[in-house]
Amino acid sequence: MGQEPKHNLDIQWHAALGQLTNGLSPAALTTAYLDWALHLAASPDKQVDLFRRMFKPVAQASDVPPDPRFADPTWATFPYQFLTQGFLATQAWWNEATCGIKGVDPKHAQVVNFTAPQWIDMMSPANFALTNPQVMARTLAEGGQNLMRGARYWIEDFNRLITQSPRPSGAFKLGENLAVTPGDVVMRNDLIELIRYRPTTTKVRPEPILIVPAWIMKYYILDLTSQRSLVAYLRDQGFEVYIISWKNPGKAEAELGLQDYIDLGLRAAVARVLGGGARQLHAVGYCLGGTLLATAAAAMARDGQDILATISLLASQVDFSEPGELGLFINESQVAFLEDLMAAKGYLMADQMAGAFRMLRSNDLIWSRVIRHYLLGERTPDNPLMAWNADATRMPATMHSEYLRRLFLKNDLAKGRYKVDGAPVALTDIRDPIYCVGTETDHVSPWRSVYRLLLLTDTDVTFALTNGGHNGGILSEPGHAGRHYRIRHKTEGDNYSAAQDWFENANVQDGSWWSHWTDWLEKRSEAPITPRPCVASTLGSAPGKYVFG
Repeated sequence: MGQEPKHNLDIQWHAALGQLTNGLSPAALTTAYLDWALHLAASPDKQVDLFRRMFKPVAQASDVPPDPRFADPTWATFPYQFLTQGFLATQAWWNEATCGIKGVDPKHAQVVNFTAPQWIDMMSPANFALTNPQVMARTLAEGGQNLMRGARYWIEDFNRLITQSPRPSGAFKLGENLAVTPGDVVMRNDLIELIRYRPTTTKVRPEPILIVPAWIMKYYILDLTSQRSLVAYLRDQGFEVYIISWKNPGKAEAELGLQDYIDLGLRAAVARVLGGGARQLHAVGYCLGGTLLATAAAAMARDGQDILATISLLASQVDFSEPGELGLFINESQVAFLEDLMAAKGYLMADQMAGAFRMLRSNDLIWSRVIRHYLLGERTPDNPLMAWNADATRMPATMHSEYLRRLFLKNDLAKGRYKVDGAPVALTDIRDPIYCVGTETDHVSPWRSVYRLLLLTDTDVTFALTNGGHNGGILSEPGHAGRHYRIRHKTEGDNYSAAQDWFENANVQDGSWWSHWTDWLEKRSEAPITPRPCVASTLGSAPGKYVFG
């Protein structure tokens, strides 16, 4: 009884603190910086080297890398060239100061090396009107009207932050010009809606495609617009397409765990799809949806269920031993902090998740927008991806805690310790052919981590690496200029090739991986049949109800 008030106070304190730190644990960062600082203090040779570098003339700092922020010719004029050279030299000095110190825990060293530039970026001369030549030129040309507009934009954004309301999506509206592929909601339960898209071809493959998106995003990233829709493309290639639309969880869903997401989500959808008359289906998972699919597929294989004709994993990790920059901030301290943060409401707020991703790309997602919106007085033009990105989702507390602890921290799935229905599953049990996609500049699911699927499975795997990021690389419709991809085929018995070795020797193919993938699916499908009839749905049409939550 005596411990309960203390526990409640801890939760309330961590929840309040999390609002100020965007959900990051101060203890985790402090531990990393103390480890670095103490070992630096015990390294006199390193200190002497850094002292010499501190007084090295900027003009002789040959180790200063170029920076695209200062690519405009006006940055090379007086006096701005001294500001940029000094800033870049400071960046280079801090990079040297946070690297190569013997004895520092490698993860702590990576945390310090990654976060130090984030603080330095705050002081970039590009971020201030008086030290940015492009802003000064705009201000003189407009008589300061750009700064007046920028102040108005800042007030609008600040008010939206306080009220936790998203920026209006402008010209793009869900159900009007976003998520417009015709379809019907054919099933609804407490966690998902299942949407079936109406066929447009006279014949379809007998194996339907079931797409499992991540629950950290609205599903219509895969049905963005009529020109950029993966589901419409698959439909037009002669496939019967279904997709899961996850419910945006609230306090009532706080206790839902990963087992619930398998049972109420993937398994319920599979049962409904097969209930339409199909013997097997092609299963597709995107991001965490792919992690969930791989887990469920391993359970199906363990239980002898021959349900899946193929498995396709898009930007999905099954091994979290190399999770990329996001992994720097996931440790016991961070997870415990997030658990207290989620306990207050029963879920993780969408803006806290978005804040973590913005931190990974602060130049692109924070400071470039500060300059454009508040200094140059320009609003970023509306686009479909921005409208979707603002339509964020929440994370139920139990599920998110299980995901972070069991998959991210302990890596239970890759190590054969993760349990479904009370018994462990192993990826090596899967015998269905797999098509796995990574994207070159993915900061959420780094492609080298995605590539480890080839090491952890004993079935045929086709690995496709496409240019672009986590979303842009997947939305790679045919006809999109500048697209290319690499292909790696692994059959049972093949030797494993390290990711970088394969990358350096793989042939680059121009175009979209979508075409290669649909050819792969067709070769693993039976002869086309007449489409199954579209029964009138009493649950409504696509995009459904849950997507508006």
